[in-house]
Amino acid sequence: MARIAGVDLPNKHVDIALTYIYGLGRTSAKKICEMVKIDPERRINDLTNEEINELRKVIENDFKVEGRLHSETALNIKRLMDIGCYRGLRHRKGLPVRGQRTRTNARTRKGKRKTIANKKKAV
Repeated sequence: MARIAGVDLPNKHVDIALTYIYGLGRTSAKKICEMVKIDPERRINDLTNEEINELRKVIENDFKVEGRLHSETALNIKRLMDIGCYRGLRHRKGLPVRGQRTRTNARTRKGKRKTIANKKKAV
């Protein structure tokens, strides 16, 4: 099992296995295979150590993946919250950021429902 960018890649076709790395999709995986001149249909376990090292070098030098990408995303969100723009306020409140409705169907962002007790009737 090959390990690239801190991720154990499964024994699948190279272009599919590379998508297990956060920040790489199908398009960038195929582009990497072209750069390294590896057939995307080959399996990960069939690659030699030199080919795996070449993959590792290309990914480290040309792509932002895993830790670097996570930290950059977190810094971008923190910057939005610090400048106090609308998107930053939505992030801070834990509400949907991209204009979705919140009256219903925002449970993923808002979390579990908080029920509010009814007023007691005066007798």
